[in-house]
Order: sequence, then C-alpha cells, then structure tokens
Amino acid sequence: MGDCRPLGFLLGLPFALVALLLSVVGAVVWVIGSVLSCLCPCCICCTGLANMAMALVKLPVKILRWFTKQIPC
Repeated sequence: MGDCRPLGFLLGLPFALVALLLSVVGAVVWVIGSVLSCLCPCCICCTGLANMAMALVKLPVKILRWFTKQIPC
C-alpha cells in the first residue's frame, strides 16, 4: 500500500483547516510586507515579517504531513 495513511490525514484535517485560515492571514501580511519592503528598502523588519508570513502560508501542508507521519498504517 506504500505511504497511504488515511487515518492520519483524517485526524489532521481539522487542524489543517485552522492552519488554512492562518495561511490566508499570512498571505495578506506577506503582500503588505513585500510592498513595504519594495517601497522602503531600509525597513528590514518588513522582510522578516514577509518571511514569517510565508511560513504561515506553508503551515497547512506541514501539519498534514506531520499527522500522516505520526500514525502507522
């Protein structure tokens, strides 16, 4: 059956949905941070804020992968 772990996927789904909401917030913050860092390159904090927002955007995928790895077939 390979790497199929449907139980881990189902258990992680509610957490991934919450992370999906956070990723939408992260995408908005990323756009604002990117615009601010382009307008004023001296604002190095905007770059860090944009990088943190990108981590929020990737969060749902990380959560689902973590849950599927925790439960054996």
